[in-house]
Amino acid sequence: MKKSIQYIRENLLSLYDPAEIESFIFLIFNHLYGYSKKDMILNRDTILPEEGFKRIAAVVSRLEKFEPIQYILGETTFFGLKFKIGPGVLIPRFETEELVDLILKRKKNQAVKIIDLGTGSGCIAISLKKGLPLSTVWGCDISDFALNRCHENAQLNEAVINWTKYDILGEVPPVESGFDLIVSNPPYITWKEKALMQRNVVDFEPELALFVPDDDPLLFYRAIVQKSNQLLKAGGEIYFEINESYGNEIRTLLNQNGFDAEIIKDINGKDRFAIGLQRQKQ
Repeated sequence: MKKSIQYIRENLLSLYDPAEIESFIFLIFNHLYGYSKKDMILNRDTILPEEGFKRIAAVVSRLEKFEPIQYILGETTFFGLKFKIGPGVLIPRFETEELVDLILKRKKNQAVKIIDLGTGSGCIAISLKKGLPLSTVWGCDISDFALNRCHENAQLNEAVINWTKYDILGEVPPVESGFDLIVSNPPYITWKEKALMQRNVVDFEPELALFVPDDDPLLFYRAIVQKSNQLLKAGGEIYFEINESYGNEIRTLLNQNGFDAEIIKDINGKDRFAIGLQRQKQ
């Protein structure tokens, strides 16, 4: 096992930050052998079977091509839950865990009707259902592949979710209405920002889930807000993850469409979340 760990470090040292390599090492051994971090320490002298080293070498080879570790292992952890993941589905981010945590704290112990627009792997919808078990949750996505993963992940995490195919930019809203809460982490990276992004994102993750036109960065937010009157109950709420560069613009969009808006910073101090509370009609 020591030699395998050293093999991983030596082959990836010139490509990744040392802290990221240590994260890879844990994820690989956790996936292949179910090791916890404590197990990693206690089993340093374990003799791995030859087949085990071959599997580790195959993972390292793909990491050398900057393929995301989540795609290589076929799974990731989000909000303490396991999710099946693969090419064609956006990899859940830590910032999105903050969005889920924000909603759970504000809606603790409530029975709310939630719709997640652009659900991807289903990580937001499933995590909210697990944290708010009295709630009814819908998850929508345009991708059949993503929805197939959603079904798998709901079954894996024993969560009952209503999944449906839906194009956020389409004319017709989903068949259901009367939601207390809309949540969405839509595409929000402009094409001009692509050059600043890491290869493991740009080369492998689905462009459909990442990018918006440079001349219309609020494309998906505007579409969702415009449909909110048909989707939400009176006094309903919208929770968005946002591009840090457009907090003021999204606040204005919400304010102009009948919402009192709040912009919240993430753990790194960047404008990351927008909350809209629908004003009561006079």
